[in-house]
Amino acid sequence: MDLSEYSVRTDLALEAHEMASSSGQLIPGVHRTSENLDGIRISKIDITSQEGAAAIGKLQGHYVTFEVPELRNKDSELQDRVATVFAREFEAFLAKLNFNPMGKVLVIGLGNWNVTPDALGPIVVENIMVTRHYFELMPGEVSPGYRPVSAVAPGVLGTTGIETSEIVQGIVEKSKPDLVIAIDALASRSLDRVNTTIQIADTGIHPGSGIGNKRKGLTLDSLGVPVIAIGVPTVVYASTIVNSTFDMMRNHFQKQTDNTAQILGLLDNMEEQERLQLVKEVLSPIGHDLLVTPKEIDQFIEDVANIIASGLNAALHESVNSDNVSAYTH
Repeated sequence: MDLSEYSVRTDLALEAHEMASSSGQLIPGVHRTSENLDGIRISKIDITSQEGAAAIGKLQGHYVTFEVPELRNKDSELQDRVATVFAREFEAFLAKLNFNPMGKVLVIGLGNWNVTPDALGPIVVENIMVTRHYFELMPGEVSPGYRPVSAVAPGVLGTTGIETSEIVQGIVEKSKPDLVIAIDALASRSLDRVNTTIQIADTGIHPGSGIGNKRKGLTLDSLGVPVIAIGVPTVVYASTIVNSTFDMMRNHFQKQTDNTAQILGLLDNMEEQERLQLVKEVLSPIGHDLLVTPKEIDQFIEDVANIIASGLNAALHESVNSDNVSAYTH
């Protein structure tokens, strides 16, 4: 029986790698390094082979993930530090891609600005320092240290009637950027990572993937220019929460007794995919496999969007001081 459709839903390469390597075995073609910087955990994953890509279910490429659990505490100093670290890592990411320091950049804010958990992209776009029009209209008056940057939030199919990929393709054909940066909300398998994690990837992005919608991707192949994806998990599937709760219950009961099977019965010995299959079979027919987001999502989404926008402004423009980025100056 094919259980692939019952795999735990996650857009994070970090979580996909954790699930694939849960047995402790190394995955050929996948290299991961991690470091901690004063409350900010940075994980870098390079997938260098088709075998590795198939093993963790992610495309070949380079992924950088920032985990900051304390972001939910509304610490403005921490948010500024995260923006600064994000800027430095994004600059290094561009350098790894050998991107021209004066190359033209188009920032795409994917998502629906009317739905808070999906409004990350549009909010980031509102705070991006756009400069392309200055280079077009008055190039002689632009100070050194800036590059041509444009930004747009194309909306979603349900409000425009046009596939997002078609809108972006038209903009790319007319404005001819050298790089596209696409920002979107993602789905996670862990509530702890919702609104506290940022992922950068050079593999492009598929609009709507976080909620299971299949849309044409924004990639190098489809647009003709490199695409860097930036995402933040803002939702978790209810089935994933229920499935994870079984693990939490087992871990709790294991502290009290060695015989957890007496309490959990058959569920105690089920593989994760089998258990998730059972949960989905119960929830899906009655429409209860919901997408769940924290009740404080309004403030969380503003904070993380400001962090990303501030970090991008510093990374894309040399004149913006990346050593002292404020997430509240835009």
